[in-house]
Amino acid sequence: MKKGNPIALLPIGVFLVLYLGLGILFEYVLKIPMGFYNVPVVVAFMAAILAACLQNRKLKIDKKLEVMAQGLADKNIITMLLIFLTAGAFVGVTGRSGAESVAYFMLSVIPPRFAVAVLFVVACFVSTAMGTSVGTITLITPIAVAVSEASGFGMPLCVASVMGGAMFGDNLSFISDTTIAACNGQGCDMRDKFRENFKIALPAAAVTLIIILILSFRADTPKVIDNDYDLINIIQYLLVLVGGILGINVFVVLIAGIVTGAAIVLLTGQTTPVDMLANMGSGVSGMFETCMVAVLVAAMCALIREYGGFDALLNLMRKTFKGSRGGQVGMGLLVGAMDIATANNTIAIVMANPIAKEMSQIYGISARKTASILDTFSCVFQGILPYGAQVLVAISAVHSLGNEISAFDIIPNLYYPMFLLLSSLAFIFFRKSANK
Repeated sequence: MKKGNPIALLPIGVFLVLYLGLGILFEYVLKIPMGFYNVPVVVAFMAAILAACLQNRKLKIDKKLEVMAQGLADKNIITMLLIFLTAGAFVGVTGRSGAESVAYFMLSVIPPRFAVAVLFVVACFVSTAMGTSVGTITLITPIAVAVSEASGFGMPLCVASVMGGAMFGDNLSFISDTTIAACNGQGCDMRDKFRENFKIALPAAAVTLIIILILSFRADTPKVIDNDYDLINIIQYLLVLVGGILGINVFVVLIAGIVTGAAIVLLTGQTTPVDMLANMGSGVSGMFETCMVAVLVAAMCALIREYGGFDALLNLMRKTFKGSRGGQVGMGLLVGAMDIATANNTIAIVMANPIAKEMSQIYGISARKTASILDTFSCVFQGILPYGAQVLVAISAVHSLGNEISAFDIIPNLYYPMFLLLSSLAFIFFRKSANK
């Protein structure tokens, strides 16, 4: 066991103080809407890297640059960046029409009493197909508001059901940035990680659905929710979903989805070629910050590892968590702490990846299990943070429609993240094979 250097972890502390400190200041002191998302995360990481470069004066700056470059010269980093950009292009091409078609189709064929259950199922499907929880919440929350206003269902339950379904897909989708970050960071196949996660997520989703159905029977029978839809718009989503499950290379799946989606929107006259290219550009641009975060974190972590920071953290983990099951809980708490600090589950996974990879080797935990733990626990914490993007976007969408709701109205109804945590712990402690 190498002797670590706890001081080498200072850059992470610098980032957390800047990002979390300014986020709390903006959100709760200055009352700036979406305050945490007004903090430039890239600038915070640049400050952290500067702090890392000022450490260890025995190492010349040229050598430090070389260390950072070696941290970036990793196949997984390059693969992650390319998948992020390709996924952005896919989202730009497909847009909102497919998700809306799925939602309104299911609401039109299911009895009105089960409308909230339908919202949850639709959000599960849409988020899995689109790979974004925030996008799903933005898209379906207005429908949830309409369901609430047309029925006896409470708005917090309707909105929370959408959020729960959105986190289901965020955890499972092949094109979710959390899945991409976890799988490439641990060097595991997305299909293997999906199978591992599905066993954990399905029981949590099933229990959540049962609770929603029980609550639904207490409400008066609502009116039918009726809107236009076009099922041709869901083909590209189904293509990506099925291709991912079958284990086809993620680039092939995404390119097929882009080509199919482009053909559909052009042939049906939903957009022009110029507008479609502009939308693709916007989708790719939306991934730039995530890409820069991945690059900066890789560079920062390379310096921290060189200085002995990871050895210090791993030594602490070894002393605190014993055995394979303890190691898995340690990984979950590690990424959860990162998520609480950053309010961004993708960033949390990227930051936790190198430490978790070394922990997996120490505790003998498979790559797919490690990726699953990182993704699942980050989604658990992200799904219930009152200052997380998911909660804030849902509140904003409700307010934009002239209704009032707070984070603390929604959180008690967030059944899925809570059951996902219980399901994750059950799989860690009661599974026969603790590390496979």
